[in-house]
Amino acid sequence: MSTLWIIVIAVAAAVVLLAIVAVFGRRRKVEKRREQAAGLREEAQTRARSAKQAELAAEEHAERAKRERAAAEEHAARAREVDPDVDNNTDGDRQGDRERAAR
Repeated sequence: MSTLWIIVIAVAAAVVLLAIVAVFGRRRKVEKRREQAAGLREEAQTRARSAKQAELAAEEHAERAKRERAAAEEHAARAREVDPDVDNNTDGDRQGDRERAAR
């Protein structure tokens, strides 16, 4: 066998070996990116659940605040009804309050 054939065979073997390494390297890279994407999806789902829980808690808190505000307004209205110093005008213009403030 001539030296030229030995060189051609060695180069061909090196090219085939490099091609195999490149294919496996690419597959490994693709698999690594798939794993990374799966981890990111899992994190996104965890954060979405957390955000949903926070939203629900905020909605409950807002409803509780509305109920408390309504109760406070009821108590204030009752206090105005009971307070002998408050003019209970039915026209809603608070004329009596303004007159007292002016004194």
